[in-house]
Amino acid sequence: MTPSNPHLAPVDVPDDAALARLQQLCDLSDPYTCGPAEEELFTGAMAEINAWHRDRSPFFRDLQDAGTREAGLPGTPYEAPLVHANFFKRHEVLSIPRDDVHLHLTSSGTTGQKSQMFFDEWTIRSAQRMVVRIFDHNGWITPDQPVNYLLYSYEPARDLNLGTSFTDNYLCDFAPARQVEYALRSTGNGHEFDPFGCVAALRRFAEDDAPVRILGFPAFLWFTLERMRAMGLPPLRLPEGSLIILGGGWKGHTDRQIGKHELYARVTEQLGVPSERIRDTFGSVEHCVPYIECAHHNLHAPVWSRVFIRSTRTLEPLPYGERGYLHLVSPYITSVPAQSVVMGDLASLHPGDECGCELGTPWFTIHGRAGVSRNRSCAVAAAELMKGMS
Repeated sequence: MTPSNPHLAPVDVPDDAALARLQQLCDLSDPYTCGPAEEELFTGAMAEINAWHRDRSPFFRDLQDAGTREAGLPGTPYEAPLVHANFFKRHEVLSIPRDDVHLHLTSSGTTGQKSQMFFDEWTIRSAQRMVVRIFDHNGWITPDQPVNYLLYSYEPARDLNLGTSFTDNYLCDFAPARQVEYALRSTGNGHEFDPFGCVAALRRFAEDDAPVRILGFPAFLWFTLERMRAMGLPPLRLPEGSLIILGGGWKGHTDRQIGKHELYARVTEQLGVPSERIRDTFGSVEHCVPYIECAHHNLHAPVWSRVFIRSTRTLEPLPYGERGYLHLVSPYITSVPAQSVVMGDLASLHPGDECGCELGTPWFTIHGRAGVSRNRSCAVAAAELMKGMS
């Protein structure tokens, strides 16, 4: 582990007596370790966080009591009732005093419903440490190697508190920046996608000797590649060590979405970045545990979370390989009772040994969104900025 990274500094649970198992779980440094000991620790941490939220959140207490009373409700692993992510778009539910809120993030841009998520210092720093450990596991923390950044996300602006912008800027801490360019430029009255600026940045970076890190929405990257082809530009070769970390999906532009492997092939063709240095991610403001593709491009669950698939009809848990709602469970969050969240994404879960990489934890595939007409996210708002600009 990289000892000099400030984001790996120790962070203590709000109550070391009530949350001792949670502290031990989140202190695990190997992001993909798995076995009976880790499962026992996870189960203990979930029991602690359920008790924590029950004591502090009337909403969670009533939800848990309702689940106990009502027969025939879907099974809730680790005795954590299901909460749909859309709930947080309409309600602010805290398990901490407002004065203890360390960070407030939203999941939407200028349009659409917003999830209002609140984090105490323990919660957000725990999630950040997870990211650091996964990056360190992959060898992506390079404090002695400056890089050029192209961020397919929002240029910082006053009062901007979007989760995607926060995440992408945080990821810039893992390698010192030589130059930083943004795809969504602040106009003083919102943001606009700047495809020509992206093309110019890539051409300039290709002439530099520093590796390039491209972070953010895959749709923006695809539109940039398409613009380069339409302009008749020859392929570029970004410097060795360049890295592309994508996230946010194609929500709002599914009619123009391409498969990720086609996207990766085009990136390799037009930018010279090999497939194993291109990784997609999954995450949300409602569930900040990071899911980052392995070298085989599958999203493995880290040791700090568990993944289930729920029937879209009954919410019953489904076996490996079947498609349903993505259900994510993690005890890391003390600020909001979001330790068991059902997402609006359709997914399937697969055993670790079906991947073929060195990771042993289960992995999942995202197949799309359910109820997209009412489930708008920051990616939707960002996609609207691309209309007519490709």
